[in-house]
Amino acid sequence: MNDDWTHHGKVRAREAGGELTIVVDGLTTQAKYYKPLIYEFFRKSWRGARPAWGEFSVEIGMEFVGEPPWLDLDNLAKALLDAIKGYAFHDDAQVARLLVERRPGERERIVIVVRKLESRFLRGTLEG
Repeated sequence: MNDDWTHHGKVRAREAGGELTIVVDGLTTQAKYYKPLIYEFFRKSWRGARPAWGEFSVEIGMEFVGEPPWLDLDNLAKALLDAIKGYAFHDDAQVARLLVERRPGERERIVIVVRKLESRFLRGTLEG
């Protein structure tokens, strides 16, 4: 099987089917820990697509084993959006849809999925 993931330390990412998926292994209660970790991955290892303009959907899943860690999801989301800014999109103001959730999983990790939205997504939602 072809491993289409790019790895660097605890971070791996791939592009497939119009999605950018980033996985960070392990959890910490310090949201600020993730920004330099992900930034370093993109700076040193990522050779995929460059940032794009337009609107994006970002889904962030914090998967835990046992008791959920005491971590504010809003702080986690801000740190992760700051970390992928400049790689997935130019500015986090381009994020038109954001889902952040804590969920039980088989291992402790954070999964980020970024998708480009149709340019009429927001207008259609507001007019609908």
